[in-house]
Amino acid sequence: MASDQLKGHLSIAAAYTIFGLNVVLCKDIANSEAVSPFVLFTLRAMGASAVFWILSLFLPREKVQKGDLWKMALASFLGLFATQVTFLVGITMATAIDCAILGTLGPIFTMLFAFFFVGEPITGKKAGGVALSLAGVLFLIFHSVHGGGASATTPLGLVMLLLNSLTFSMYLGIFRPLISRYSVVTFMKWAFLFSLLYSLPLSARGLLTTHFADVPVQVRWEIGYLIVFATVIAYYLIPYGQRYIRPTLVSMYNYLSPIIATIVSIWTGMDMITWQKVISAVAIVAGVILVSKSRAASS
Repeated sequence: MASDQLKGHLSIAAAYTIFGLNVVLCKDIANSEAVSPFVLFTLRAMGASAVFWILSLFLPREKVQKGDLWKMALASFLGLFATQVTFLVGITMATAIDCAILGTLGPIFTMLFAFFFVGEPITGKKAGGVALSLAGVLFLIFHSVHGGGASATTPLGLVMLLLNSLTFSMYLGIFRPLISRYSVVTFMKWAFLFSLLYSLPLSARGLLTTHFADVPVQVRWEIGYLIVFATVIAYYLIPYGQRYIRPTLVSMYNYLSPIIATIVSIWTGMDMITWQKVISAVAIVAGVILVSKSRAASS
């Protein structure tokens, strides 16, 4: 139904808009060195786990099949733990432009994983749309001012960012059938609980030694944004949207991030509108529309 597809598009667009701002804040938190990447992830997992488990108390009880719990554990590892940790570590070891370029690989990986694992066909329109948006993103990246981040990309930073694209693409491409079987709250409460358990052995010492009272006020607000918006709300919207549109189309919204970053830069006076940016935005949006018109793009 058109209304269901609209719900899916709006949900995913909102989530990736939040992620676009999330990139800027994560870099600022990393540069402050107030908390380690593992501690930051654990704080996000703790906050999200608490919210989703509390919400579940006010909703009809939903029993999870035992055979699906291990699948949720794997989905949590790929879509939450591995994705967020590799990103938080990777952005401290890579230049801004390399982060942006490697981030464009997500939709390509997702299209391949969805083809192999859930049988989502790779149509001409879909491949063409991905290529068109990819060209628009790369054109935007190479015609924008890039600041912040590491002065050079290290081999480990490169590996972390590649793993970031791969793990989240696997999550989007493989687990749509599982996500569709349960309510979003039920799925996310288990997913974040598992991700919290994954992170605790790696962050326990940092949690005990971090002097949270010394964390700058601005960084505290940024961490709060990551927990509430970039974790709880965004990760609620993604599985909700996945119910209505296919994995490749979901991942295409990853290309919103450069547009959001550009809009924020222009709004704050750090950048200006140019013909290159206009062409890039048109190409990105046109690519998404082309993928959405593919016969395999919707449910």
